[in-house]
Amino acid sequence: MTPNPTEPGLRGSNSRTGKVPVLAVAGTHSGSGKTTVALGLMAALRRRGLAVQGFKVGPDFIDPGHHRAVTDREAHNLDGWMMPREANRALFLRALRGADAAVVEGVMGLFDGVSGGDETGSTARMAKDLGLPVLLVVDARSMARSAAAVALGFARFDPDLDLAGVLFNRVGSEGHARMLVEAMEAAPDLSVLGCLPREEGLEIPARHLGLVTAEDHLLDGERTDRLARWVEGNLDLDRILEEAPRCGASPPTARSHAEKTVRIGLARDEAFCFYYAENLRLLEAEGAELVPFSPLRDRDLPEDVCGLYLGGGYPELHCEALSANRGMKRAIRSFAGDGGTVYAECGGFMYLMHTIQDLEGRTHRMAGLFPFESVMEPRLRSLGYREVTTKAASPLGPAGTRVRGHEFHYSRMKDREEAPDRIYAVTARGTRDETIREGFLTEGVLGSYIHLHWGSNPAAARAFVEACAGWRS
Repeated sequence: MTPNPTEPGLRGSNSRTGKVPVLAVAGTHSGSGKTTVALGLMAALRRRGLAVQGFKVGPDFIDPGHHRAVTDREAHNLDGWMMPREANRALFLRALRGADAAVVEGVMGLFDGVSGGDETGSTARMAKDLGLPVLLVVDARSMARSAAAVALGFARFDPDLDLAGVLFNRVGSEGHARMLVEAMEAAPDLSVLGCLPREEGLEIPARHLGLVTAEDHLLDGERTDRLARWVEGNLDLDRILEEAPRCGASPPTARSHAEKTVRIGLARDEAFCFYYAENLRLLEAEGAELVPFSPLRDRDLPEDVCGLYLGGGYPELHCEALSANRGMKRAIRSFAGDGGTVYAECGGFMYLMHTIQDLEGRTHRMAGLFPFESVMEPRLRSLGYREVTTKAASPLGPAGTRVRGHEFHYSRMKDREEAPDRIYAVTARGTRDETIREGFLTEGVLGSYIHLHWGSNPAAARAFVEACAGWRS
């Protein structure tokens, strides 16, 4: 893992110069255990008294929530399709402020991205953009010498990528570990940095949208301690840290002159927890004061809010509580009826529909701002990157506003009556092959299944704050 300072200001020496060691963790495929390994590294670094910054490559919301639970710092998404290269670099360096170490968790397999034909959106592309070597997690179950062939193939696939070494995961025994190390003699230029044994109950359980969220699967002190011991006992952490590249955080910028006078209610609880940290930062940079509230437990909206932001999550798992909280539903209907600005995506959008039908076929009444029924299904309905171009003025700005995002849901939407205007022209994965109409606007309420990343167009965050401020005035 010898640094190769190709990015001035991003790579540094291996001496302790105030720069931050960064560990980039990738897997051979989804399910290889890279999330568990990344969390274990974070936990082990925390046990050393270090402030650890977590990053997740790709659009996923769930892994950053677990990062936050382990590190007690807001984790950030890095995404080479939703955001331009310079925006990712700026976010990365800004988030390193105040950290002593950082762990970047990859997405899917190391080279997997938007398509099979190029590296856009992949962990490999992000590692090269940030100048980071990669620790490759190889799932060694039911393999011995073949594991070396897998590792060697990954090392040779892209000569421009720096593969720092291999971490074998789910190793069955000490004998299995010896066989793996012996097999790697066929790849002498690739270091084995550790063999992690199978350990029951260590990995985070999964459900229909991926791993269980941090809100529902608490990584408490005992769990994080187990993760830390698992890493410390089976990896050469001192060597990994010593050889890790050092990245210098960007200097603090002048504080925004925007006064924090625009109070925006932020739905945040077990049902609504999918937010890109950069979206929230951009809102605050434009003068928003984000005021959390819980549609599950609070009976009314926070005082003096002039806008609402309802992100995604798992409302379908909390239908009974959401439906029973009539006070909150009334408050949201009243706020919207008075002309208040509301933006909702995916789970938040489902909550603003008339009803949600759960997987057992039971129907639950929701806030009723949109004349739709959301029907949960056992199979995935939509998945992939999306580029949105607005066809009318909205809380996100004038017609022609272009923002990128991601869509992932198991529910389908049924119209109950005439639907409001669809103002999004949506292109799947940035191509021109498929354009659909989505994004429903009624008065100042905008709802969609698409999770937008305002880092792709910060003007959308500015427009939303201005729309909220305009309603209050």
